Amino acid sequence: MPSRHLDWAVAGALTGWAAARLAGADRVHAAEAWTVPLLSFTPQAAAAAWASALLLRGKGPAAAAAVAGAALTAVVAPRVLPSRQPAAGGPVLRVLTANLLAGRAAPDQLVDLVARKNADVLCLQELTADAVDGLKRAGLDDLLPHRVVPPTPPRSAGTAIYARHPLRGGPPAAIVTAARCAATLDLPSGQSVLVACIHPKPPKPPWRREATARWRSQLAALPPPGDCPQILAGDFNATLDHAQFRRLLRLGYVDAASQAGRGLDLTWGPEPDRRPALLAIDHVLADRRCSILATSAHRVSGSDHRAFYAEVRLPASRSAT
Repeated sequence: MPSRHLDWAVAGALTGWAAARLAGADRVHAAEAWTVPLLSFTPQAAAAAWASALLLRGKGPAAAAAVAGAALTAVVAPRVLPSRQPAAGGPVLRVLTANLLAGRAAPDQLVDLVARKNADVLCLQELTADAVDGLKRAGLDDLLPHRVVPPTPPRSAGTAIYARHPLRGGPPAAIVTAARCAATLDLPSGQSVLVACIHPKPPKPPWRREATARWRSQLAALPPPGDCPQILAGDFNATLDHAQFRRLLRLGYVDAASQAGRGLDLTWGPEPDRRPALLAIDHVLADRRCSILATSAHRVSGSDHRAFYAEVRLPASRSAT
């Protein structure tokens, strides 16, 4: 009898998880403090549901787990299926983003990655003054000579955008927005693209309602794309299983990894250099008029985040059509 109760408890928990994800329970402010961190692990929950469907001994619990697995798979599986791309006819923009874990990421590895990917834009989060110096010594300024680095308080970690082509810095971001740094990139073709480096405060410590509310409000303050093509790149502290992140996509963006069928490429783990990545929270979001040619995630020693790369073809400029 105790074993049967345990089987139903497991099946009930998985069924509840599936119901919470399908209903977007993290939109409910009274529940978001615990639903936001839990729903981050929905891909793992989908795998656990199918494993439970095979391992649970009772037919009822096994069937319930299978139903939960099917429901969770329905929301996770599209991330590994490449999407049809718009017929964008503009130049290709190679975008790289990396969270440096308070400047601890290996600068030589990051600069080597910039060179190998021939990146046009590099968005950095948790950048320190020492990291700026280390990246310069490693040759980043030779590859990406233009940059926008907003001032940060001493001993603090900030954000920056480095670029191969000229940047025009935008106005300082409002304190409530996740866009810590923004600039207009002027391409040799004459076209311009707005690039924003994203890093909202994380919804932690877990279970604290005020931390989650702050995270939600910062993501909610991000604007939709305008006439100029727009790229949002960085550590969003959010996955596709968060309703607030999906709301951002509905404004007119696409998630590059999911468009390329790489939406389960994980980019964050709890400790640098030791454990495998667990969550896909680093993203490049592109204006939905863009097409995504390729994406990839890359380990950088010293950081708990993978660097994330996306190759984006911009829409043709209006003057060329």
